[in-house]
Amino acid sequence: MSFFSTYNFSAKKALIRVDFNVPLNENFEITDDTRMTATMPTIKKILADGGSVILMSHLGRPKDGPTDKYSLKHLVIHLKTLLGDVKVDFANDCIGQEAIDKSAALQSGEVLLLENLRFYKEEEKGDNTFAEKLSKLGNVYVNDAFGTAHRAHASTAVIADYFPADKKMFGLLMEAEVISAEKVLHSAEKPFTAIIGGAKVSDKILIIENLLNRATDIIIGGGMAYTFWKAQGKNIGNSLCEDDRMPLALEILAKAKSLGVNIHLPMDSTIADKFAADAQTTNCESYGIPSGWMGLDIGQKAVDDFKEVILNSKTILWNGPMGVFEMEKFQNGTKSIALAVAEATSKGAFSLVGGGDSVAAVNMFHLADKVSYVSTGGGAMLEYFEGKELPGIAAVKKV
Repeated sequence: MSFFSTYNFSAKKALIRVDFNVPLNENFEITDDTRMTATMPTIKKILADGGSVILMSHLGRPKDGPTDKYSLKHLVIHLKTLLGDVKVDFANDCIGQEAIDKSAALQSGEVLLLENLRFYKEEEKGDNTFAEKLSKLGNVYVNDAFGTAHRAHASTAVIADYFPADKKMFGLLMEAEVISAEKVLHSAEKPFTAIIGGAKVSDKILIIENLLNRATDIIIGGGMAYTFWKAQGKNIGNSLCEDDRMPLALEILAKAKSLGVNIHLPMDSTIADKFAADAQTTNCESYGIPSGWMGLDIGQKAVDDFKEVILNSKTILWNGPMGVFEMEKFQNGTKSIALAVAEATSKGAFSLVGGGDSVAAVNMFHLADKVSYVSTGGGAMLEYFEGKELPGIAAVKKV
């Protein structure tokens, strides 16, 4: 049983760091509320215990202090909808007299949302004085923002120093994220397949290097695969390639071989004559793409190869798409891999999907409930799998 689940929040004022950094359209309407709904169980448990909740979050990247388009006031109506019959108040500042007064007046079962933390430069600087001011608003600190756990900001890491060990904890979302990530990284059942996609080798180099010591198979798809092909002297036409990373790609292939890790590159690709939705397309070997053409998705042979590896796996980590799945012509690879991961999960594999594009793909194909866990923390999860200590996690664990 987790510390959070057994904690009684009756008469407590819980100061929760949430990740309400949700996308808004030009009318300030939320276009994807995943991050808000993900933290509802944490909030509802505290309210059910008879506690009150003070929510703090950032939204966007405001450069010059308070800016209307980055105000969390735009989230209040939707927050009320998600919480149902609960009184929700809003403070026009995250520190200062109004925040102090409204926090003090908060009754059991009520919620207060504070204004955007990043309206203060001190938040991202990890300023102690700012963190202390925030800490005064509640008597229990709950970090439920895995998406910001890799940042040593005032509200995600520094603030924890102002609470004793028995008054600071992870919320249910953060707990689930940490448990799922640790399961994959430290106690993965073999065969363990990591599916790594995306455009650039440079973005994924550390995660691949860290997984070489853990995974049995690493599937490489997306634009980054062509750097691996070109490094081996193959023709990739006009496909994406980081020429300066080619020596590194060869190093990875050599290291994998010495460790007995199978690296799977796409044997064929869906190629196009331009990067556009209306491009002419055909299929060919990934290592023999003609000049003037570019690989924008994995081909059917690659899909079949990868699917076979995935269906034989007991643990699966998926980070990054197989192609330009936002364009319909180039989404077959990513969709096929998503379906294969779902099928493997139904047969008993543990699957963790993380990273913005992979999560978007799983949602696009309505498969989020067909995998074991979908991580809400893109950058944080990536850094965790690179083997880095996350400040937001370390701060709560520190006694």
